[in-house]
Amino acid sequence: MWTRKELKEQGKAAFKRNYWKTVLVSFLIMMVIGGGAGVSSFSNGFNSAAHVSTTPDTDITVNGYPDNTQIIVNGESVELSAEIANDLIEDLEDAGLDIDVSGDGVENFNEAVGGAAIGAMVVAAAFAALVAFVVVMAVVLAFNAFVINPFLVGGFRFFTKNLDEEASVSNIGYGYDNNYKNIATTMFFRDLYTLLWSLLFIIPGIIKAYEYRMIPYLLAEDPNMTKEQAFAISKEMMTGNKWKAFVLDLSFLGWHILSIFTLGILEVFWVQPYENSTDAALYRRLLMERGAAQPMPVETYVQENVNTDEL
Repeated sequence: MWTRKELKEQGKAAFKRNYWKTVLVSFLIMMVIGGGAGVSSFSNGFNSAAHVSTTPDTDITVNGYPDNTQIIVNGESVELSAEIANDLIEDLEDAGLDIDVSGDGVENFNEAVGGAAIGAMVVAAAFAALVAFVVVMAVVLAFNAFVINPFLVGGFRFFTKNLDEEASVSNIGYGYDNNYKNIATTMFFRDLYTLLWSLLFIIPGIIKAYEYRMIPYLLAEDPNMTKEQAFAISKEMMTGNKWKAFVLDLSFLGWHILSIFTLGILEVFWVQPYENSTDAALYRRLLMERGAAQPMPVETYVQENVNTDEL
């Protein structure tokens, strides 16, 4: 069985042996992942814009807020207590309405704004927001799968090869040049399944993320591997190892905290290359433990250890 110490020593040795190339590849991966995060930020803005655009053309003015509050809706007004008015204003703003808070009047709030009308408006806005969220998440998943993930697969290929030799930076383009469609599709489903599992209170998504952890490494060695094979082999490799892998990740937490005090410089020139190299060492070790005493091509591993007829 593997230990954190031996994997970190192996990763550190590979990192130091090919220092500058490893730093460069790790930095490029950080930049690419950062670009993916930017897409997520854009999706939040798009979602908010779609939410507001679906609200009706309703003129609402608030006078005397927060005390003796008077709300005027399309010329009709009602007086409310500060507490009730505050809750109502928040709900209306959440529904996407532009509230004009200014100064004084009113009588029948039910006549001014019917509860059914507000409910319908909120439901319509919520439905539009849900549709926008689904569309945007589909776009983000597709962008990650077809642009970012093939790049990451190439990066993982670099770190795996770097364990045995001084790997070339050109490996980062491997995912685009070798069965790109299969790599992109398999990675798309990996991200999709992880997202769907994450909707179940986060924890199942974390567990599945560890279960699928070896998929990009497997594709980096055999881009012709089917989606079913990649998922099955990764699951087998991580069985009994998910918690240990989680603790391995936690062992780098101190480094990440320390890097904050160096404004990220330590992260670029030590922590990320070190961690990426260690993760590649974990992949290699799990492959060996379920295969042979020596590293073997993943194709051989599949033939000897996985009954693909059952997939």
